[in-house]
Amino acid sequence: MNWEEIYKKIETKLTAECIRNNEKIPYIVKNGVYNNMLEENPSWWTNGFWAGLLWQMYHASKNPLFRENAEQSERVMDQILESFMGLHHDVGFQFLLTSAANYRLTGNEQAKVRALHAATILAGRFNPNGGFIRAWNAKNGNDMTGWVIIDCLMNLPLLHFAESQLHDPRFTQIANCHADTAMRVLQRPDGSCDHIAILNPVTGEVMEKPGGQGYGEGSSWSRGQAWAIYGFALAFAHTGNMAYLDAAKRTAHYFIANVALSGNLSLSDFRAPKDPVYWDMSAAACAACGLLELADIVPEFEKELYYQHAECILEALTSCCDFDPQKDGILQTCTASYGRPEDMHASIIYGDYFYTEAVLRLLKKNFLIW
Repeated sequence: MNWEEIYKKIETKLTAECIRNNEKIPYIVKNGVYNNMLEENPSWWTNGFWAGLLWQMYHASKNPLFRENAEQSERVMDQILESFMGLHHDVGFQFLLTSAANYRLTGNEQAKVRALHAATILAGRFNPNGGFIRAWNAKNGNDMTGWVIIDCLMNLPLLHFAESQLHDPRFTQIANCHADTAMRVLQRPDGSCDHIAILNPVTGEVMEKPGGQGYGEGSSWSRGQAWAIYGFALAFAHTGNMAYLDAAKRTAHYFIANVALSGNLSLSDFRAPKDPVYWDMSAAACAACGLLELADIVPEFEKELYYQHAECILEALTSCCDFDPQKDGILQTCTASYGRPEDMHASIIYGDYFYTEAVLRLLKKNFLIW
């Protein structure tokens, strides 16, 4: 496949989307048009992905339109930091992809301050007895003080960013403690992962493992597996701890084996009933990024294994893309949560982000936003 041609299609489409959506923070496409999370929920966990996508494209193309839109999106995120109460473990997704990316590419000092502020909030959610970063805040009257989720691995690079800027080892210590706990309580011996573990917040004892966004208890939510591949690979990249590399490989091999049964496309849950069939292409896109990260960090004799599987997944995903610049959203058939109608089989912003990052990785035009 000619990835340079695919990149040009992405560039054309995102240029049109920037012009159309310059006052939005997009999340999901309905009838060909992005919604606006700035109006619906300014603290929503995905609100950094639009800017992250634009920073990747600015780095690749140097088109100032992408930078201008990314900076505008970041500025409106200031209100999220000020409100505080809506923030939780996903400040990494929100501010790595906006403020930390901005600082790394432009040297903007105010962007660095935003990212460090967010990192301090993330570190403040650390439970030292359990060795984990608490996930969500209380919701619908539920106490969630002991909740640990696989997604949080992808937020840990914000702590590594803070350590690199402040030279304060507590940030990396917290990140490593959480990654160790994720290996112990969320990753299974076969490489599959639970989405959620509920721990006793005083003792750290595992009390329950609900199904979360997958089919149910004991199932295998595909995007959770993708978070684990990329998250553990990044943990190794930041620390050199071989245990994290081994964890990333275990889940990578599990993911590769499962998508091989479905044309390199990802079901929403690998252990769900055969009928009905629910897909989540965003899981495959994120996994492809994780596999390409593995290809960068493993010894030479292993690189092709991960690189070729990533490229096979991306080739399959390209058949699921809509490059029409008149409509919003690139990667189609993404699903936020198994069987939930309102955000199932749609184009979702993080699907576009990971697909684009992976294509840019193949072309050596990306920068490591994590």
